[in-house]
Amino acid sequence: MARIRIEHLWKRYGPVEAVRDLSLACADGLLLALLGPSGCGKTSTLKMLAGIEDASAGGIYFDDRPVVGLAAAARNVAMVFEDYALYPHLTVAQNIAFPLEIRGRARDEIRRATDDVITLLGLTPLRDTGVRALSGGAQQRVGIGRALVRRPAVLLFDEPLSHLDGAQKGGLRAEIKRLQRESGVTSVLVTHDQTEAMAMADQVAVMDQGVLQQVGSPDDLYERPANLFVAQFIGEPPMNLLRGRLEGRGDGPVLRGVSGDLVLPAAAHLADRLRTDVVVGVRSEHLRLGDASTAGPGLPGAVFFREPRGDSDMVLVEIDGSGSAHLAVEVEPAAPWRAGDRVRVGVTDARLHVFDPVSGTRV
Repeated sequence: MARIRIEHLWKRYGPVEAVRDLSLACADGLLLALLGPSGCGKTSTLKMLAGIEDASAGGIYFDDRPVVGLAAAARNVAMVFEDYALYPHLTVAQNIAFPLEIRGRARDEIRRATDDVITLLGLTPLRDTGVRALSGGAQQRVGIGRALVRRPAVLLFDEPLSHLDGAQKGGLRAEIKRLQRESGVTSVLVTHDQTEAMAMADQVAVMDQGVLQQVGSPDDLYERPANLFVAQFIGEPPMNLLRGRLEGRGDGPVLRGVSGDLVLPAAAHLADRLRTDVVVGVRSEHLRLGDASTAGPGLPGAVFFREPRGDSDMVLVEIDGSGSAHLAVEVEPAAPWRAGDRVRVGVTDARLHVFDPVSGTRV
């Protein structure tokens, strides 16, 4: 297996800078997710790791070995694609064994390695089944087995769950993570789906417009987003953002905005930001709704939409004077609020996120 180190990596397609000065590392045996919207540079980065695309500048190292300039075949990298890329006329075992057969490995070695991978994947009952007869999830497991069988130094996943339905995705997310941990192969996952990245990866690198925005554990990204882009990209629903000026009052800090004053928890530790313009971020689970007819702190507004989610519901509130902007508030299923109800939105938790309104960075 191998550590991955990327140093000041650039990829240019003519005047377009797809990847800009990317520096990133993945420790041996971990799974790193490259996460971001379409066009953020994650797939170009994956292709440069694989040797499919040449780097315009910068370095890529597996352990301490530079691989920029090496052909893909010389890097000992395996890829799992979103479209499975299996041979439809072959069985499960034949598809998995194929990479070893074309390399001329001994027949006994091929059989042992194939059997080991089939056992690891839980595909023993399907060993001699044609892959055409398999579900999409089972076909993707075969694709993963074909990548693992030759023991690559680095395993690359290119949107591996895109073609699966919701139930299959949930099962295969857990399966891929189990296989990656048990095999110990250093892996990089490219995805636009934050649920996949947060569920499967040890570290997540969020990219936008070719630039790395933040890298950290899933908890780091959720609890301490580095900037407004990450705050809005990580989390479902996205973090609520409130613009205004922080002022001090006897009962705690107050965010003074166009829709009124929002009293913030006294324990929010915002004393060093008082009398400055800020953007305050609040997760939906840290807001509360109250009846607008009763006196109390909070921003007045009206319920725009309520979305049932099972164990909790999501209520969108249009704050008075904010135009079309909505705040997302998580409520219990038994909560009475319905579309059109007048409500008041308050903050229940001191876990606030404060950003500079100009640079967008966390302060």
